[in-house]
Amino acid sequence: MSGTALTHLGAQGEAHMVDVGEKAETVRTAVAEGIVMMQAETLVMILDGNAKKGDVLGTARIAGIMAAKKTHELIPLCHPLLLTKVSVDIEPDHALPGLKVTALARVTGKTGVEMEALTAASVACLTIYDMAKAVDRAMTISGIRLVEKTGGKSGDYRAET
Repeated sequence: MSGTALTHLGAQGEAHMVDVGEKAETVRTAVAEGIVMMQAETLVMILDGNAKKGDVLGTARIAGIMAAKKTHELIPLCHPLLLTKVSVDIEPDHALPGLKVTALARVTGKTGVEMEALTAASVACLTIYDMAKAVDRAMTISGIRLVEKTGGKSGDYRAET
């Protein structure tokens, strides 16, 4: 990482939005994940569809997709992107117990979609917490991270497992 300049800082350290005008449009994809750990009974309640607020998994998927589309409104220096795909998958893990959230974002554009994927995963996890907190306030959200990215000048990235 040494020698890598931060692209959102000017010469005097002031924040600015990166100029991507001269960059080539390429297909860019990012995958992010997060985990919501909870009591085993809470997981069963969610999977059985018995949460008082309704369909936890469906609502979390929609919330994640909506959040990805609004990332530029939430993160000050992000560019607004014309996303071509956003998906949020939620899988139970009875060994935790909890839910693993995986978000994918794709664009054909001049800048990456890492922040959109990370925002989608984060908001989906927060939505799960919100919808089940009445029965399990001890839930924890962890492991929000970029799993993989493809496209762009910096090339591909894949996190270690």
